[in-house]
Amino acid sequence: MTDELHAIARAKAGDPAAFEQLVEAYQTSVYRLSLRMCGNDHDAQEVAQEAFLAAWKGLPSFRGESKFSSWLYQLTTHAAIDFLRREKRHRGAVPLDEQLDLAAEGTPQQAAEEAELQRTLQQALNTLTPEHREIFLLRQMRQLSYEEIGKLLDLEAGTVKSRLSRAKKQLRNILTKQGNLFGSSSDLYSDREEGDHAL
Repeated sequence: MTDELHAIARAKAGDPAAFEQLVEAYQTSVYRLSLRMCGNDHDAQEVAQEAFLAAWKGLPSFRGESKFSSWLYQLTTHAAIDFLRREKRHRGAVPLDEQLDLAAEGTPQQAAEEAELQRTLQQALNTLTPEHREIFLLRQMRQLSYEEIGKLLDLEAGTVKSRLSRAKKQLRNILTKQGNLFGSSSDLYSDREEGDHAL
């Protein structure tokens, strides 16, 4: 039995020290996912705490049918969605510098242009309704399928696809009006028929 499996078994039996081992192993990954969903440190820390609390409470029913990490990230996603809905905070949900494949190197002018593009895209995302943004983020950030997003949000796959299409169209229109629809961003917000998991 690996150290992780041993820690999971002990934590399921109620050993807080074993659970602390799991927290230490996954706290960075859970925080990063929370930050991408929430957009700021304060909210991300709260969501991460909620996710680990849900994990502690849910561990007795964890049967290992999926990887522990997948189960924990699912709890984190749920915690983030619940938090955003509860607090009605849908600002800065995706750190776009991690999502767009923009060149990390270049002239100062290129770096400034890329930073401006990222700010513009962030502002465009902030115009989406909570329902459309949730779906866009789950697809863009976590690359979930329509069916997976539907199960997560209790929606039909067709509804997911329709909302995603509307979100992408709205973003494209905003960026076009601002003259910023070019390069990787035009691919990101295009209306290509899915199969494309890259968005």
